[in-house]
Amino acid sequence: MQPSVNASRKAARCKRSTKLLVLLASASALSGVATAQVPAAGPAGAPTAAATATPAATAAAPATAMPAAGAMVAATTAPAPTIATAPALAPTIATAPAPAPTACNAKRPAINFNRWAENWDVLASSCLPRQPLDGLKYIPFGNGSSYLSLGAGLRERYEHIDAPSYGAGAAPADGYVIQRANVHADLRLGPYVQVFGQLVDARTFDKKTIAPPDRDKLDVEQLFVTVAVPTADGAVKMRVGRQEMAFDLQRFIAARDGPNVRQSFDGVWADWEHGPWRVIGYVTQPVQNRSEKSFDDYSNGHLTLNGLRLERQGFGPGDISGYYSRYRRDDARFLDATGNERRDVYDLRYSGITGNVDWDVEGMLQHGQVGAKRASSWALGSIAGYTFANATWSPRVGLQFDMASGDRHAGDGKLGTFNPLFANGYYFSLAGLTGYSNLVHVKPSIKIKPIKSLSVTTALGLQWRQTTGDAVYVQSMAGVPRTAGQGSRWTGAYAQLRTDWAVTPNVTASLEAVHFQVGDSLRRAGGRDVDYLGMELKFGW
Repeated sequence: MQPSVNASRKAARCKRSTKLLVLLASASALSGVATAQVPAAGPAGAPTAAATATPAATAAAPATAMPAAGAMVAATTAPAPTIATAPALAPTIATAPAPAPTACNAKRPAINFNRWAENWDVLASSCLPRQPLDGLKYIPFGNGSSYLSLGAGLRERYEHIDAPSYGAGAAPADGYVIQRANVHADLRLGPYVQVFGQLVDARTFDKKTIAPPDRDKLDVEQLFVTVAVPTADGAVKMRVGRQEMAFDLQRFIAARDGPNVRQSFDGVWADWEHGPWRVIGYVTQPVQNRSEKSFDDYSNGHLTLNGLRLERQGFGPGDISGYYSRYRRDDARFLDATGNERRDVYDLRYSGITGNVDWDVEGMLQHGQVGAKRASSWALGSIAGYTFANATWSPRVGLQFDMASGDRHAGDGKLGTFNPLFANGYYFSLAGLTGYSNLVHVKPSIKIKPIKSLSVTTALGLQWRQTTGDAVYVQSMAGVPRTAGQGSRWTGAYAQLRTDWAVTPNVTASLEAVHFQVGDSLRRAGGRDVDYLGMELKFGW
């Protein structure tokens, strides 16, 4: 009997030891799970250092900021069944919970008008949900302080206009498709250096009248190097190469996004920023487009734009800026002057938003010479509006007013026609019927937003000439035949309807319709009423 009793006692002790080992193992496993869960913040994905840092800091060390893959697996594959078999430790779990997961602060950059301004180093953050082809949007290399980002864009637009130049010229009614395709590569070398390259291929389909901004076979749209060094209260930047420039509302210096081919400049851009102040200097040769073969766009000293610009934020309720430019164009042609054109350009702008009121006012003076004639001209542009932010669809009521000088007297040795320099193609409308020369233009408008991603704008434009001594001008400073020195100042009126829809973060759609009812001066010159329709679909990646 004694051996049997001893055996029973040994079995009992062994059973108690086994239970104790199970409890100890459970406690150990639970401790490991709690320790692993705190830094990982559970499946919600708390932001890592890469997600919460500034773009420069993120680019400097994206690899070290991301958690190791092994740590993520350990946190998400902890032995939950073991926790469930240790009920005695459940109160401990309840009284010492892991910190609640925090939201991810990293956000994908929006598709920018200037693609070089996008910073894709946010993809170094592990908490940001991935999308297809993200592996090409952020390609880190070296020690993680540098990366390469690839991108592309496609714009398709159908346009129909039944009377180009109001029907007074030789151009017939036209319906066609214009297409612009881009690919780009953005190389960031550490926090201070950027190398950006962009190719463009712009084509027309069934367009009867072709102008330089309509078509450009495969060519370099942008290729530049930027060095940006931060200072105590700002930065010093320099950009060298082929680049795009756009000032303010792009009335007079623009990237020319409306037509099919955007405007680039070969040159140097220097920028000094200090608090609310910004000083910009630029020495450029505007790129001239050809489409005879690929890579044939060019620039030279026969067309130049150099200048100095000063900006001040927080000047009263708005921001103020001004610049001086020296404009040079050889072999220029105006209705009353030909020859080499030299203009000193002075521009001043004030804009801002106060409460529900917004405004933008800009004036420009030009003095110089065209051939043997003295050139002196001016222009004024303004847009103001009031938004009923708390009303249904947030309507904005706006008023636009523009004036530009014309040449009053032909043959007097002076040229008064304003040169809009590098104006955009959609400041007035996409119909291209209004040029910024010899102009008085008044345009009330109403804009509504039925939903956040959709806006609808209706407007009525009223148009006069500043002087009857000069012509009626359409875009690209083209004068309408038989209008200079003829008729009255009244040009006509147009109704405009435009809708813009952000379909997705990568796709936008727009529609614009314009009906222009011409005045007697255009009608006597052979013109007639004009209808325009444009439908556009744009994709960016």
